[in-house]
Amino acid sequence: MKAKALAEALGARLDGDPDLWITGVAPLERAGAADLSFLANPRYREAAEGSGAGAVLVAPGVILPGKTLLVSPNPYAAFARALALFHPEERPAPGVHPTAVLGEGCEVAPDAHVGPLAVLMTGVRVGPRSVVEAGCVLMEGCQVGEDCRLYPRVVLYPRTRLGNRVILHAGVVIGSDGFGYAADGGVHRKVPQVGTAVIEDDVEIGANTTVDRGTLEETRIGAGTKIDNLVQIGHNVRTGEGCILVAQSGISGSTRLGRGVVFAGQSGAVGHIRIGDGVRVGAKSAVTKDLPDGAFVTGHPAVDHRLWLKERALSGRLEELFRRLKNLERRLSEAAGEE
Repeated sequence: MKAKALAEALGARLDGDPDLWITGVAPLERAGAADLSFLANPRYREAAEGSGAGAVLVAPGVILPGKTLLVSPNPYAAFARALALFHPEERPAPGVHPTAVLGEGCEVAPDAHVGPLAVLMTGVRVGPRSVVEAGCVLMEGCQVGEDCRLYPRVVLYPRTRLGNRVILHAGVVIGSDGFGYAADGGVHRKVPQVGTAVIEDDVEIGANTTVDRGTLEETRIGAGTKIDNLVQIGHNVRTGEGCILVAQSGISGSTRLGRGVVFAGQSGAVGHIRIGDGVRVGAKSAVTKDLPDGAFVTGHPAVDHRLWLKERALSGRLEELFRRLKNLERRLSEAAGEE
C-alpha cells in the first residue's frame, strides 16, 4: 500500500513521499524501509530518529528528518488501525463441526461457526457471523449475538446473554454462581444464584476472567467495556459503558460502576458501593466507600491520589521526624530539670 493511501485510510496527514510503498508494520527497533512504525511517547524519539522505518506515525509538531511521517492527533490509535489493515482477523469457515454437540432447539446462524467438541445445550442461539471455537460449552438458553467470537474453552452458564461483537478469550466463564453463603448455626448455607449475566455490545473479556450471575436479577457489563485477563466480577455487579478493568482486579458483589471507570492492575472494590462516572483507581488500591464522579484514588484503603502522594512523601521522612521529636523531648526535659 502506498503511503498516501495508507494515510487516507488512517485519517492522517502525510508529510513525505506519497509513493513510498508500505508492506507491513513493525516496532521502531526492527522496522525496515518498507515498514510503518509509530512514535507515541517522547522518550522514544531518539529510537525513532535512528530507526530504519520508512514511515512513522507521529503526533502533530514532531519532526523526524529523512522520514515519511503520517501525522495523527492519536498516533497509537492510528497504529492500531494500521495493524488491523495489514493483519486482518482470520475467521473460521461457517458451519458446525461434526464433533460438536447441539441440544434440542439450538439455532445456529448459517454463516456462524461452531468448532470441534463444542457443546451447545438446549435452546442455545448463535447469531450471524459469530464464532464458537473448540471446546466451548454454552449451557441451556444462552444467547450469542452477531459477530461475536468465543475462543476455546469459554463456558457460558444457563441463560447468559451476549450482545453483538463480544469477544471472550480462552477460559472465560460467564454466569457462574456468585459467592453467596448464609451463616446458619456454624454452617455456611449456599444461597442459590438464580439470576443471569448479560454482556452488552462491543465488550472484550480477557483469558480466565470470571463474571458471576446475579443472585435474583442480573450481573451486567456495559457496552464497550474492556476487561483484562484474570479479573473477577462478583454477582449483581453492574458496570457502565466504556469501563476498563485491568489484570487481577476484582469487583465485589452488588457494586455499581459508572461510565468510563478505570481499575488498574490488582485493584478492587468492596461490595454494595457506587463508583461514579470517570473514576480512576490506581494499581493495588482498595476502594471501600462510594466515590463521586471524576475521582482519582490510590492506596489501601483508597484515598484521593494527591493526598496519597503527600502521605507517601511524609512516610519517607518518618525516621528523620522521629529523631527530631526525640531530640525536642530531650531538650524540653533538660530545660525542665534546670528550673
